[in-house]
Amino acid sequence: MGALMGGGVGLTIGFIFGSWSIIRGGAGPRGAMATLSQYMLSSAATFSFFLAIGSVIRTEPFYASPQLVGPLAAINIRSKSEGFQLMKARWEAERRR
Repeated sequence: MGALMGGGVGLTIGFIFGSWSIIRGGAGPRGAMATLSQYMLSSAATFSFFLAIGSVIRTEPFYASPQLVGPLAAINIRSKSEGFQLMKARWEAERRR
């Protein structure tokens, strides 16, 4: 999902900056379409790369570390009151230590 969003953002930014560069400095020897497409594709590739990495980092499950799998596997809370009772019991156990 991050790569798709990055591609869309990159194409848009590439179009804006590529158009501005062509208007300001001219198209160059390859022509306007080739210059604009190069701006758009290079910025789309860059944005999609970094947003894809960010998406992978962001959606990595927090319970992937081995020390968290054990305690979280045993918790199955069905309601707010049950969660409150569990939290209160843990606080009491902490006070007794």
